[in-house]
Amino acid sequence: MQMETDGLMIGEQSVGESDRLVTVLTRDEGVVRAFARQAKRTGSTKVSATQLFCYSRLTLYKGREKYIIDDARPIELFFDLRRDIERLALAQYFCELARSLAPQEAPAGDFLRLLLNSFHFLSKGMRPPLLLKAVVEMRMLSFAGYMPDLVGCCGCGCYEADPMLFYPHEGALCCPDCAREHGGAPMPLGHGVLTALRHTIYADFEKLFSFTLPPAGQKALAAASERYTLCTLDRGFRTLDFFHGLAT
Repeated sequence: MQMETDGLMIGEQSVGESDRLVTVLTRDEGVVRAFARQAKRTGSTKVSATQLFCYSRLTLYKGREKYIIDDARPIELFFDLRRDIERLALAQYFCELARSLAPQEAPAGDFLRLLLNSFHFLSKGMRPPLLLKAVVEMRMLSFAGYMPDLVGCCGCGCYEADPMLFYPHEGALCCPDCAREHGGAPMPLGHGVLTALRHTIYADFEKLFSFTLPPAGQKALAAASERYTLCTLDRGFRTLDFFHGLAT
């Protein structure tokens, strides 16, 4: 069966001297693994179209275990991601997150749109990396069915207090009064950070990247979103460890 679709390369592995096995986030079939013959041969359009981070137009054949890439034409290379080690590391983390959360053999247009926009802002340096990280983590988890309840306190329904307390293991908020009986190890969130965290999951996509925070707020937001991600998925990410290692 032949299929044409758009896809973003979120993983690549060399096979022999001239071939590649790639993991692709496609608009129509979600995450697929595909074999690209002669993908490293000089002069082939597959050289650039199947490299990590490239967004391409693909012609695929479905084999018994994997797809075969018959033709690949690059649409956007996002080459600037490779010019800065921090951007490169964060983009690799986004790819690893997508491999874990995006569906297989099901439409994944929302995931693809999120990553394409994030790569654009990241490659051009148009948004702070920590803000992009929080947006990708929280929105991707929400797409996958792990949206936290940030509407109000899980005890009394209070919408806002100073601070509100976020429970990453539960994906819930408590006001200070209810938290006295709730227990656990919450993260205090000031007004600005709480507003931003709510924005990452509730905002319309057209406004998703349109917010700002001071540096301290960016760190607090990134810490909350990361803690929720790791608690929810109950695993770590090698690429995330590498990203943090760059700051030490």
